[in-house]
Amino acid sequence: MVPSELDGAIVSNDFPSFEVRDSSRCEIGFLGWLARSAKFVELCKAASEGSTNRVRISEERFLGQEIPLPPLAEQQVLVARLDALAKKTREVEEHLDAAERDADHLLALRFRDLIADAPRYSIAEVAPTVRRPVEIDVSKRYREVGARSFGKGLFVKPDFDGAEATWQKPVWVKSGDLVLSNIKAWEGAIAVAGDEHDGCIASHRYITCIPDPNQATAGFLAYYLLSDEGLEQVGFASPGTADRNRTLSLGNLCKIKVPVPELTAQEMFGRLQGEVTALKAKHAAIREANAALLPATLERVFHTEATA
Repeated sequence: MVPSELDGAIVSNDFPSFEVRDSSRCEIGFLGWLARSAKFVELCKAASEGSTNRVRISEERFLGQEIPLPPLAEQQVLVARLDALAKKTREVEEHLDAAERDADHLLALRFRDLIADAPRYSIAEVAPTVRRPVEIDVSKRYREVGARSFGKGLFVKPDFDGAEATWQKPVWVKSGDLVLSNIKAWEGAIAVAGDEHDGCIASHRYITCIPDPNQATAGFLAYYLLSDEGLEQVGFASPGTADRNRTLSLGNLCKIKVPVPELTAQEMFGRLQGEVTALKAKHAAIREANAALLPATLERVFHTEATA
């Protein structure tokens, strides 16, 4: 349904539009909610025609479809309840967003204070790079990891047979490694390997660093490298004229200077990071349930077979 703020906007001819002309029988808000239901999607599919690559809705067939249309008063009550539910779900999201912003702000302030007077050392001094070559065995299966950009962490790809390996010189990844993509580190593809990544392999495009346990923690170093200041350094160390050519070399990485406060301070900061991570994990579960609430409600409401 077109909201009031888009009144008078234009669309291409790929977007057929329809008016509600009999408001005595149909509440426009009712149609708005119906259009977001799985039932309405199926209706649109039934009104479409064409090949797999070019399926178009037929306006004539669409107008011939039937929809459930209860009395107007019932429609209005239903719309009011769904609108209220939608408002509540938005408020939940806004509350979670605000709490996470506050938590991230607290982390940033603590980090700022910790590094204010901290000495700086090169990556080579506190977290030297280590490559653990993998000799691919065609008779074995492997798990591969990749790093998401923008500090979104590592992810595990589907297992594959050694005979299917298409790239050379893979490396082993161990829990606690500081992992960087040499082609996307400038974009924040930097993360700490967890227990779930231990024993996975990564392509030759990944660099693994092992922090000296007497000097630095992987979580602290990753937080710095993903900060504005850290990413600026990583960017300078990743020269190139185009995104796909911006490569972080081992030599450039090792020269990056990082703040190294007392180890006990880093460990304290790590515990705080863990609390924030746990908070966001709880929020993720709430968000998932919250996001499913409206679709589930619409499914229950509009599951009835078309009657009008």
